Amino acid sequence: MSTVIENPVEHFEKHFEELEAVTIRFAGDSGDGMQLTGTQFTNTSAVLGNDISTLPDFPAEIRAPAGSLPGVSGFQLNFSSHDIKTPGDQPNVLVAMNPAALKVNVPDLEDGGTIIVNTDGFTPENLKYAAYSSNPLEDGSLAGYRVHKLPISTLNMNALKGAVQLTRKEMDRSKNFFALGVLYWLYDRPIEPTIKWINAKFGKNPELAKANEIAVRTGYNFADTTEVFTTHYTVKKANIAPGKYRKITGNEATALGFVAASQLAGRALFYGSYPITPASDILHELARHKSFGVKTFQAEDEIAAVCAAIGASFTGHIGLTGTSGPGVALKQEAIGLAVMTELPLVIINVQRGGPSTGLPTKTEQADLFQAVWGRNGECPAIVVAPATPADCFQMAIEAVRLAFKYMSPVFYLSDGYLANGAEPWAIPEVNALPKIPVTFATDPASFMPYARDQQTLARPYAIPGTPGLEHRIGGIEKQNITGNVNYDPENHHLMVRLRQEKIDRVVQDVPPVEVCGEKTGKVLVLGWGSTYGSISTAVERLQSEGKSVSSAHLRHLNPFPANLGEVLAGFETVIIPEMNLGQLCTMIRAKYLVDAVAFSKVKGRPFQIREIVRKVEEYL
Repeated sequence: MSTVIENPVEHFEKHFEELEAVTIRFAGDSGDGMQLTGTQFTNTSAVLGNDISTLPDFPAEIRAPAGSLPGVSGFQLNFSSHDIKTPGDQPNVLVAMNPAALKVNVPDLEDGGTIIVNTDGFTPENLKYAAYSSNPLEDGSLAGYRVHKLPISTLNMNALKGAVQLTRKEMDRSKNFFALGVLYWLYDRPIEPTIKWINAKFGKNPELAKANEIAVRTGYNFADTTEVFTTHYTVKKANIAPGKYRKITGNEATALGFVAASQLAGRALFYGSYPITPASDILHELARHKSFGVKTFQAEDEIAAVCAAIGASFTGHIGLTGTSGPGVALKQEAIGLAVMTELPLVIINVQRGGPSTGLPTKTEQADLFQAVWGRNGECPAIVVAPATPADCFQMAIEAVRLAFKYMSPVFYLSDGYLANGAEPWAIPEVNALPKIPVTFATDPASFMPYARDQQTLARPYAIPGTPGLEHRIGGIEKQNITGNVNYDPENHHLMVRLRQEKIDRVVQDVPPVEVCGEKTGKVLVLGWGSTYGSISTAVERLQSEGKSVSSAHLRHLNPFPANLGEVLAGFETVIIPEMNLGQLCTMIRAKYLVDAVAFSKVKGRPFQIREIVRKVEEYL
């Protein structure tokens, strides 16, 4: 296979340099293939044994105008030779395919960072779209960075001319693979895994497969032979616990966790959902697992989706429904029905920026109040939240376990950062996963629909059609024990108290919250959900400097762990970083009368490590 390189050089010395970690951000138009490029770099780094963490960033519009600022798509990944918990604060390297990608992302780049830019994209028209009054590649505004100006589109087109039978537009689409090849050489990554993927992905279109393969090889060879790049970097394999690993996103881990839960419970999984960003990938993934008895139902709307899931719960299946915040708002009346009928429904909420349509492709944690209190009447439900993409697997199993044990709806609060982010996941031994016991009533002589387990207050679970176990079902208040329709004031007061007490008793199944660091001290940083990585890394950094700071993270948000009050009392100051205006902070203040400090960020982006470090230092 021949490739064409502009201005090749004969030979000159290349230097090797070893790095512990690198953060790269690929950025371009939403049609430039930046998500694919970042994913392939991530997969290759995972194969090499690096620890990885990623942060895809999508435009909110379906197809923003080419070259415009709202249309910029980005993919950031952090790969390392040691354990990492975030996709990195500031990129070390920015790959910008056009002026808009440069303008949107260069403020995040570290001082002295590397910019690899496609000069062919810096046309007068694109500069105008990006609101540049002059060309930043020529006006000195990038003097603080190491800028590599590459005519990527031209180099790629020259390599493909005469080699493939494609139109110019089709050939130009492979320029992202040229850029990927350059980065593969620069950071000592093999190109073979990507070439294998290309041939599998585009096997039915040999010309397209050939074009992409030529592009990635040409980019690699260009970086190897040109004097533009003189240093070859390497990041060694991470020292992680032995085991079998795969790269996984939060949505993939969520889906696999619920499939595993259905096997552990011995109950078929039914997923009723209506497509919505960023939860749709869960439906896509679950639909692939029909061999495990999974039934997926794409409903006509959110209400139909949750009602179908409640019906599945009524018949002894795992009733699961998934959506994002606006969809939860539509489901809330039906969730109240599941609370009244005391059925084990699980509701996935992959949170996104709001309110209303808000920022559908950006991340946020602003649905905690909605999950805990967002229904009419006294309508309690269990609330859990995973902390990392891989943790989504375990917390999905936990949601199902609690739903069945306490015969209650359970909210599972993920978010866009966890859903689309990826990290290595140690595939567990199936035999090591605990079984989920599910017990059904069978004896007509002793059956009463709203009699309760003395320990959990869960009502009996009766499969429809079981002889002698006929009982009323519906949203009108039930009489204690019998389940008959009842309007008596005292009975209503009793049933409201019993439903709340049942949720309160879940605390006996919630593990104690763990403190990372000293159990007492000056500052405790408390978090929930996807803030885990930034908080734990920031606190570890401060602890290495001898600072009196510890961290704790909540995966169970209703009810809280039993020892949380004791933990909070051990510190002079409690800081709670959240991607909302202080929802967990409000709950902590109300329940424990602790003057916690709300550290809010509602920008559609996760916390950076340095932001939390600076906030903690204010109180040290």
